[in-house]
Amino acid sequence: MGDGILGYPFRRFFLGHPPIFREWSASTALLDWLESPTSHVFKLNVPGFSKDEIKVQVEDGNVLHIKGEGRKEEYEGKEKDTVWHVAERGTTGKSDFSRAIELPENVKIDQIKAHVENGVLTVVVPKDASPKSSKVRNINITSKL
Repeated sequence: MGDGILGYPFRRFFLGHPPIFREWSASTALLDWLESPTSHVFKLNVPGFSKDEIKVQVEDGNVLHIKGEGRKEEYEGKEKDTVWHVAERGTTGKSDFSRAIELPENVKIDQIKAHVENGVLTVVVPKDASPKSSKVRNINITSKL
């Protein structure tokens, strides 16, 4: 993804919060992002994917990366006398997807949980309620370096 003038790492200065998507996939893995007082909840449509075909990772410290890699059905070689008239499911079945979301700073990365059921992947990212130290840091000024 090209970072351009509003790209990483300057996008927070211009765009502020909420955190933003780092990449977009035109796949069927549509995303809902809900925020409660205690957590961020991500729900993705992943029809036909098993838990073994989905990977949820945290990269670069705060980027939630969700990938799905589906296996294609093998039609050829099943039976020699089989004649296929239509084979649409194999060509339009589940396609690979990849979504990356930059998480806010107030989350507990080590407590993320993921669950897939009925074609919906739910990822729960708990919030960190402890106060963060101030991002303002005073620098002493001297007359010489």
